[in-house]
Amino acid sequence: MPPLEFFLSPGLLYGLEHSNLTCWVICGVLALLSITSWSVILSKHFLLSRVQRANLIFLRQFRESNHPLELFQQREHHEFSSTYHIYHASCRELSWYLLGEDEPSATFAARLQGAGRITPSQMSAVQTAMERSVAEAALRLEDRMSVAATALSGAPFLGLLGTVWGLLDTFSTMTHVGEPATLAAMAPGITTALVTTVLGLLVAVPSMVGYNYLVNRIRGMVVRLDNFASELSAGFDRTFVDHRFSNEALPSMNGLGSPSMPAFTGTSSSPLPAAMHAAHVRA
Repeated sequence: MPPLEFFLSPGLLYGLEHSNLTCWVICGVLALLSITSWSVILSKHFLLSRVQRANLIFLRQFRESNHPLELFQQREHHEFSSTYHIYHASCRELSWYLLGEDEPSATFAARLQGAGRITPSQMSAVQTAMERSVAEAALRLEDRMSVAATALSGAPFLGLLGTVWGLLDTFSTMTHVGEPATLAAMAPGITTALVTTVLGLLVAVPSMVGYNYLVNRIRGMVVRLDNFASELSAGFDRTFVDHRFSNEALPSMNGLGSPSMPAFTGTSSSPLPAAMHAAHVRA
């Protein structure tokens, strides 16, 4: 196995050799952040790959089916497919409005043949369940991504904290000793202080690359989930929704009747009609 000097630069190795307790504590925290971040990134990468394969398998079966509810009737189950969970939740809501049950029974196919159609307002409830399933799937895909984001944003600041702390210790030590502040005397303290900044950047930069890769991948998968939900909604709308129902028409003017006006009498106590009557008499 190659020695440690083979992987580290001379300056970094020199700083580690002269590091103090504060530097080692911060380096330990940075190492813990790096391990946690990369465990999340790698596990999320393998999970997204598995979800993507399951989605492709389910989409192929769905598009080869003869009826939008065929896979629901056959009780097809795809545990890692996000599109399947959206499909299943939507079919349960649709089946409730069509047949009064949210799970396919032994007589599901026969009852479906004699079932009518649902109204547009009921289809809106199905679309609401579909949108809710898409949101839940997106949250599952984004789960634990905040851990990688914490390592990405916190590592540089933690490294900077170690650097500032180390510089303060170095200047304080030189002041109390009373020796001249030469470069040779300050070099060990300054190099040790800069080690934490270097390690913080070494933790943050790879985490940034992995985090951005996963964010873009999750964003693409969520867009495909939205597209599938739109495709499924259109299929349900064509097959199961009765659009013959329309809003009630507004009544015609004749149907409203003539407006009721109060009858005019000459004994009105209002001053305006009395004045008009006097003007008519004078004329």
